[in-house]
Amino acid sequence: MSIQDSPTLALTRELVRRASVTPDDAGCNALLAGRLRDLGFTVETMDRGGVRNFWARLGDTAPVLCFAGHTDVVPPGPLKEWSSPPFEPDLRDGILYGRGTADMKGSLAAMVTACERFRAACEQNSRSMNGSLAFLVTSDEEGPAAAGTRAVIEKLQERGEHIDYCVVGEPSSRDRLGDVIKIGRRGSLHGQLVFHGVQGHIAYPQLARNPVHESLAPLRELCDTVWDEGNEGFPPTSFQISNIHAGTGAENVIPGDLEVTFNFRFSTESTRESLRERTDAILTRHGVPFTLTWRLSGAPFVTLDSPFVDRVADCITSVTGVIPERSTSGGTSDGRFIAPTGTHLVELGPCNNSIHKIDEHVRVQDLDTLSIVYERVMAELLTAGD
Repeated sequence: MSIQDSPTLALTRELVRRASVTPDDAGCNALLAGRLRDLGFTVETMDRGGVRNFWARLGDTAPVLCFAGHTDVVPPGPLKEWSSPPFEPDLRDGILYGRGTADMKGSLAAMVTACERFRAACEQNSRSMNGSLAFLVTSDEEGPAAAGTRAVIEKLQERGEHIDYCVVGEPSSRDRLGDVIKIGRRGSLHGQLVFHGVQGHIAYPQLARNPVHESLAPLRELCDTVWDEGNEGFPPTSFQISNIHAGTGAENVIPGDLEVTFNFRFSTESTRESLRERTDAILTRHGVPFTLTWRLSGAPFVTLDSPFVDRVADCITSVTGVIPERSTSGGTSDGRFIAPTGTHLVELGPCNNSIHKIDEHVRVQDLDTLSIVYERVMAELLTAGD
């Protein structure tokens, strides 16, 4: 079979042609749901707040192996900088270009074609599944992520439905397909901090109080603090300032406030409560009036010492010859809504060096290989008697 005849490539192209900029799924969910219905899945739409989600399940016994992903993509950015239109998938020299090829429509296509082959093999060999196969698909991962996977998981929990094992198709690989799998993610805690001063004329500083000057010491201490040492699953917690703003725009006015946006990427050695308490203590000790609001994007999660992760890693090695590194690096993912329910979870997808960039792309051979790995995982976990 040539590259052009690849079913995974064909489905990826169909998905990329749908300009599903978050939270619009642009028909992607219906396309995928239709393919799964043809395989005998029961498909439930679980839309919320304008976000399209679906839960598809084949089988009614445990264990439940779920493949999860998102159809929404980030905006393409300046169209003139793309070498080909972002929503017109372009195949050049074995590489497919287009928004969402790597993050993560290629993974979704690979999941579906893997399932199609797995089902065909079961029927051909008269084998039944030992458990259930499921798909969780959302169009709200690149956006606020409040009405997507989180909403589906809440619905499943309400009715006592549990996912035992989950493969999330996030682009995890670094240089070669399967060289990195994510077994967890750090927590993400955002802070919006305002130091309060007294605005005044820059020539009369004795009549004002400059929040820029007064913020330097507490900010320095926050930057220098060792929040924790990390552990087996995580590097040490990091504190990073992303934005600072003060001033009216006039060069002769001492500002009244200084606004600071910061973020903690934190390990399981810290909690959002401990980070908030320590931050408040540092700021209070310096005596600068301040207001601080917090937003938690997700708590840290990790799947350690799991036979499921071992089996996924073995599937990768058996297909590609690559021994995957197990990592918790990177940003947040929808795994943060699934893992806390007790699910053993791993993220496995194509190379991530072009995601969210101009000319996002994926190697077609990687898509086909990824589909084979996904099929191997299905067979390993769900084939009766194995």
